[in-house]
Amino acid sequence: MKKIILKITSVAALLLIMTAAPMQAGIRPESVTVIWENLTRTATLADAGPVNIDDKKEPNAWVSFSMNKYSVHATTGLLNTLRNEDELAGVLAHEIGHIKLGHYNETIKRSFLWLLLYKALGEKKVGGVDVLGAGMVLAEAGFSREQEIEADDYGVTLAAKAGYNPWGLYNAFQSMQKAGFQTSPSGFNSHPPTERRLIHIRATTETVEKQLRN
Repeated sequence: MKKIILKITSVAALLLIMTAAPMQAGIRPESVTVIWENLTRTATLADAGPVNIDDKKEPNAWVSFSMNKYSVHATTGLLNTLRNEDELAGVLAHEIGHIKLGHYNETIKRSFLWLLLYKALGEKKVGGVDVLGAGMVLAEAGFSREQEIEADDYGVTLAAKAGYNPWGLYNAFQSMQKAGFQTSPSGFNSHPPTERRLIHIRATTETVEKQLRN
């Protein structure tokens, strides 16, 4: 059986829209281990290996899946861009959300359904766009917008339960914006546009914050 390897680019799957100025490292690599252990323990995430730090400029984090195994990655660009541990906790908690919520299996099923539909109906164009073909590309590109939002909500809640500032994920997006990165509002981009996403994360964070006070 052919081994399926799927790299899911997640919370910071961002397009560079301007040249970002060099920044001092915001978070030490050794701090990643402590944050990750706190989050995985709180989420009761079994068999969680270490976070792999990839030497790449773009601020990014993602989960790579191979069959029933997964690995979590973060770039040096992300560590250089984020300002504090609360922000990194928000990002990593988001990635745990994808794992705990079963998004990988949902994505595999979605890709398979698109493939069956494409084989059954062939090329179908609307306004010059191959809709089914574009759907297949989107299905294989990563998690859906709905899954990203679900992971955002999960991440905010998990980070707060682990003792981190619930505003970490929201502030992480702002840090990446200030560095010159944001999600493109393309119609076939699986990640919600940054501004719209921030509105939702802010509302979720305010709700979690109220729950913490009560």
